[in-house]
Amino acid sequence: MFPLKDDNPTQHPPIVTVALIVANVLVQLYQLSLGPEGAQAFVFRFGLIPYELVHGIETTPQIAFPATASVFTSMFLHAGLMHLGGNMLYLWIFGNNIEDHLGHIGFLVFYLLSGVFAVFLFVLTGPDTQVPLVGASGAVSGVLGAYMLHFPKARVLTLFFFGWFIRMAWIPAIVVLGLWFVMQLLFALSGIGASASGGVAYMAHVGGFVFGLGAGLLFRSRFRRSRW
Repeated sequence: MFPLKDDNPTQHPPIVTVALIVANVLVQLYQLSLGPEGAQAFVFRFGLIPYELVHGIETTPQIAFPATASVFTSMFLHAGLMHLGGNMLYLWIFGNNIEDHLGHIGFLVFYLLSGVFAVFLFVLTGPDTQVPLVGASGAVSGVLGAYMLHFPKARVLTLFFFGWFIRMAWIPAIVVLGLWFVMQLLFALSGIGASASGGVAYMAHVGGFVFGLGAGLLFRSRFRRSRW
């Protein structure tokens, strides 16, 4: 299942959502301009390495950067264009409605806190991981959790792949995002991608989504009644 767009209207321009997308794209372009070796050093410097955060030890002292600061910088790094594109597509589809109701500043704070909580859960389950954790996935997962909670009946145009069979259909958000979360949870519990070396940090996705649900309950009053 691959979401393309939703039919959930907004009242205000998604300034922060667009700014986050632009920032992530610019960082990725700069990273690509460094060449393979430079890009790798860039990731090790600004990506989050759980071992450094837990033990307070720099694994790459020649390119040292405070581990606490990398909690935030890692959210703007990606492993490649596909990784970046997937995260930014989800942010574009679902972020605007959350920003619309939380306000620009409130949404930015919520987005960053979702990413922090996602990192926390990932580090908790893999404290000795020495491979950098990068990507906006944790923060975006928080957006997905809040969206599913507040707009479960909003319809999402979704592209389906069944082998050679391809079809598009409008599906309720609770189905699209609910299945997405279940898959992330199953992969995380099965140990697939238990560390960043596995390619996908599923536990970070789970952490961000759970935070989005929890925070969504707290700011439920900020969401006015709508046709959803």
